[in-house]
Amino acid sequence: MSEVRHLLVIAHTGRADSLAAGVDVCRRLIAAGLTPVLSEDEWADITSADATLRPFAVLGRDVHKSELELVIVLGGDGTMLRAAEIARGCGAPLLGVNLGHVGFLAEAEREDVAVAVDRVLARDYEVEERMTLDAQVLIGGIAEEGSWALNEVSVEKASRSRSLEVAIEVDGRPLSTFGCDGVVISTPTGSTAYSFSAGGPVVWPSVDALLMVPLSAHALFSRPLVVGPDSVLAVELLGRSASSGVLWADGRRTVELPRGARIEARRSSVPVRLARLSRAPFSRRLVDKFHLPVGGWRGPGSETEPDPDGRADGGRDSGPAE
Repeated sequence: MSEVRHLLVIAHTGRADSLAAGVDVCRRLIAAGLTPVLSEDEWADITSADATLRPFAVLGRDVHKSELELVIVLGGDGTMLRAAEIARGCGAPLLGVNLGHVGFLAEAEREDVAVAVDRVLARDYEVEERMTLDAQVLIGGIAEEGSWALNEVSVEKASRSRSLEVAIEVDGRPLSTFGCDGVVISTPTGSTAYSFSAGGPVVWPSVDALLMVPLSAHALFSRPLVVGPDSVLAVELLGRSASSGVLWADGRRTVELPRGARIEARRSSVPVRLARLSRAPFSRRLVDKFHLPVGGWRGPGSETEPDPDGRADGGRDSGPAE
């Protein structure tokens, strides 16, 4: 009796290239004797694009997410965040194929789809765990609706024309109060996302830390903070604030915040697992994704030592990544 393997395929079906890639991956899985699993939101789009696709299974109807072995994600970072939301808590790693712009969370590019599927079929990958955040909203000291995030949670003003007055706190001790557009609390994974755009530092994913970055703060002390993984970061919307607020989690989930609300963010006990096809250092990803200029670099051993991908140049590039 053959082994039953459940591989979920998630694609940005609103884009023609992602939809075509989703059809291609499903065909490859079927050719290998597997039944692709599709989310309920996407199976109609993918099967309509190719009515000959058979068999397939629908997540939640035919297959429970606890049965998933791996999730193949076709799209950009937004699609990866959506996939993380769908697969949260089931333990299945996400393998991203970048069909977007930056694709920081992806492991392969569009031309590598066939190789990526072959590696998945052979179980030839490693799994890396990424820290996530839990954010709890308290109103009048009573815990209300909260959320979670892989990249960041942000507390932002609800009114464009008005500012927030906030107090920021670390481990139960207040640090400062100021007016601002908001505050971003980020994981190391999210340090290259919203936090980065707001002036926060890039933190290597292997570092266990939390970041707090004020947004357009009207204050002398509004520097980004990096704290330990067991710290609790808090933001309070002061009663004198000119605007109510909104909590955004990964730019996908929102919670309304009245004046006086308190938001506490801490490390979640549920990580996101990413499938990795190579051991290339994070610095390589920074260079490739941000097109950093590294031409002329002659580091120690650069001419003789292969990098983890087997490149004889030690990862030295002749110019910005294409």
